[in-house]
Amino acid sequence: MEGIFFGIDLGIKNTILSYYNSSMKEPGSVSTVMGSEEFQIPTCLAKRKGLDQWFYGKEAKNMIAEGSAEEAENLLNNALSNNEIRIDGKIYSSRDLLTIYIKHLLEISGMPVNANSVKKLVITVPSLSLDMAELCSIITNKLSLPEDRLLVIDYMEAFYYYALNQDATTFMHDVLLLDCDKSDIAYTFLSLDRHTTPITVKLKSGKDTLGKLKKDESLLSVLRALLKDNSISSVYLVGDGFDGGWMKSSMEYLLENRRVFIGKNLYSKGACFAGYVKQENSNFNYVYIGSNELKMNLSLKVNDDNKMQFFTILDAGESWFQSQGECEVILFGSKEIEFWVQRPESRTASIEKLVLDDLPDREEGTTRLRINAKAVSDTEVEVNIRDLGFGEIAPGSSMNYVHRIKLKEEA
Repeated sequence: MEGIFFGIDLGIKNTILSYYNSSMKEPGSVSTVMGSEEFQIPTCLAKRKGLDQWFYGKEAKNMIAEGSAEEAENLLNNALSNNEIRIDGKIYSSRDLLTIYIKHLLEISGMPVNANSVKKLVITVPSLSLDMAELCSIITNKLSLPEDRLLVIDYMEAFYYYALNQDATTFMHDVLLLDCDKSDIAYTFLSLDRHTTPITVKLKSGKDTLGKLKKDESLLSVLRALLKDNSISSVYLVGDGFDGGWMKSSMEYLLENRRVFIGKNLYSKGACFAGYVKQENSNFNYVYIGSNELKMNLSLKVNDDNKMQFFTILDAGESWFQSQGECEVILFGSKEIEFWVQRPESRTASIEKLVLDDLPDREEGTTRLRINAKAVSDTEVEVNIRDLGFGEIAPGSSMNYVHRIKLKEEA
């Protein structure tokens, strides 16, 4: 079987699971009702009273309503806070319980979930935080998947990957995403600068509120204001707020020379595409630097087989929450390391020089250093340099150097 890319839209109320491999044209999504498109699975876990038996999703809701099972309340938020939960007289780790829920979720796809079969587990959430990234990492570990199989992205990045993996005619001009929850509507414009290589993608978002009584007329008014100065090829509608068949005039307006798509699994499908592109699709000729992506390339200039070249430790465009790199080098010349810092859209780089004070004096070529770089924000990196020495010839010292490199403001 080909490697699987799982996309999980993890929400407080509902979760959606999609899956993909390179032989599929479009990711599929899991429905708990055979033959339906009921993709939302309640983020709910419950334990049968008196027995070590667990239920999830709608079945858990039903068992709780019957009184035969007890709920792991507020599952996602408790896991984020690492709280303990008392269920049926016992104390459980909320993170263990969330792992049980996600494990059940992955199993209903009918596909194997192990280190040999899963190429990428991509979790998407409305907005990304360090706590959420750490929680996803812990769950991945509990599922016995290697850390490098995990990718955590926000909804905007999932939308970006979904939109640009559709037929090219859908993004000949700008693309509009509308996400409606009751009377609140969020909108995002995706635009492409085709004069750059790779093509630069920009997302611009905003929010509005719909009137509760005349919802259709209110949405039509919002749409006219949004689209009057924009050329839009396609529109994507997501969210529970579009349920109920109330969109008459507004849908008619949207369909004027535009393609319109509606569904609730866009983010989970976009997560699948994100995993595939980052893992396998080197021909994806687009770049998007959002609020969660590292804004700099961090490189070393090294001599490799008598050729001077750059070795990149950290790449711009990767999620800074997971951006980490390591290498080992042999020091020649003066006791200093030069780091080259470059914005992805710039042709010039700045140099950060770190002087290694108190490094032992040794013969040339007998000082080996381990360099570890980890992003601490989207514009700042912490570099750790450890002196390893050179085996028995030159034993390593206890010297360890920590340095912060911050991306300079643009002139």
